[in-house]
Amino acid sequence: MANQAQSPSVHHKTVNPLAAKLQLRLDPDQLTNCMRCGFCLPACPTFAETGIEAESPRGRIALMKAVADGIMEPDRAFEEQMNHCLGCRACEPACPADVKYGRLLEQARDAIEDHTERHSIGVKLSRHAAFKKLFPNQKRMKLIGRSLQWYQQSGLQKFARQSGAMKLFPKHMQAMEKILPEASGQGIVEQIGTRHPAKGERIATVALFRGCLMDVLFTSTNRHTVDLLTEAGFEVVIPEEQNCCGALHAHSGEAEMARSLARQNVQVFKDAGVEFIVSNAGGCGALLVEYDHLLHEDPTWKEDASWFAAHVIDISELLVRHGRLPEFHNEDVSIRITYQDSCHLRNVMRTSDAPRQLMKQVKGVTYAEMKDADRCCGSAGIYNLTQPEMAGQILDHKMEHVRDTQAQVLLTSNPGCLLQMKHGIEQHGLRDQMQAVHIVDFLHDHMHPSRK
Repeated sequence: MANQAQSPSVHHKTVNPLAAKLQLRLDPDQLTNCMRCGFCLPACPTFAETGIEAESPRGRIALMKAVADGIMEPDRAFEEQMNHCLGCRACEPACPADVKYGRLLEQARDAIEDHTERHSIGVKLSRHAAFKKLFPNQKRMKLIGRSLQWYQQSGLQKFARQSGAMKLFPKHMQAMEKILPEASGQGIVEQIGTRHPAKGERIATVALFRGCLMDVLFTSTNRHTVDLLTEAGFEVVIPEEQNCCGALHAHSGEAEMARSLARQNVQVFKDAGVEFIVSNAGGCGALLVEYDHLLHEDPTWKEDASWFAAHVIDISELLVRHGRLPEFHNEDVSIRITYQDSCHLRNVMRTSDAPRQLMKQVKGVTYAEMKDADRCCGSAGIYNLTQPEMAGQILDHKMEHVRDTQAQVLLTSNPGCLLQMKHGIEQHGLRDQMQAVHIVDFLHDHMHPSRK
């Protein structure tokens, strides 16, 4: 008898290509670990703003599972829902089943970006330029830094603002331009070199992860990080060959590029022979500490990636747990400060107490805990650029709590959060009442003068 399965009269259902990719990428164990208990709902910023089930981690996991089980096909609405998530991962500490939601989200976005038929040529070209040509190349990042520096110092920035030329750009782009920090065409290595001895007895040798945007937009914060570390008893090395951490790539569906960057960083820092790898940016640190997961399927790099991840630490944690803290004084009038958590520092690196301990070490400062300081500010990497409406809505509510603290200084531990809070201060007319500052810069500015 002829095999009917091979008969041309039998029609087979065509599998949606994106569905097939999602079925391959999504971790079935994590999908089934979700108990649908709802503990994640109050922690989720997008659910808090909308009250829509699909806007929650539980809802998004249900959508992923429905695709993986073949119950639904991923359409445009599915893609938009995955991209509407901030990726703040506040759901993970709240989850009693320890579901790794962040990994599921990255797997889903990776599959979606692999399925690029729906992307316009313009989007494809811009993603290629940003993710594969710009961020992985430190020389090009410095060129961007030099270009921004020229724009800021040549008078062109002043002209663009006064002439109304900035009105040609979308409102959120205009707002972000207003709060750009002073850029630099020289990174920290060009400015201060690669090795810095500890002051006093050496506690340990540590390596600074300088970052890509940090190195051109927040170079002074990197310099201040080195000063704090050496003052606290650490010898600091800055491996020159290090590259972008890959966080923006991983969160935007460019997983293979993230893995490529991770391999290079693992090798460079392993060769440096250090006892800690120090991050001063919560967004970078959160991916660095998960390099073991990022490269867990690569037998060549798996062991070294685990070593790397185990040695990553945020500067606040290192100073509090292992350092010889210098004295911090506020010698002017007493000031009131508050703190906005970096989501990835708190929810992934699980560091929230150390920054607060450091702030409270500064004499002459009153610390006011902000309501919902652990809730995302809406920055979330480039979320405030790709999803400006939701980001703005979240920021508006955040600024209500900021105002209630009556603080003169708002501190945070991540450059993206810092820019977002500066934007909030600008938007809400608080520029004359408060300023947003990276915690490293604040501590450096208040370090006892005899020890600077």
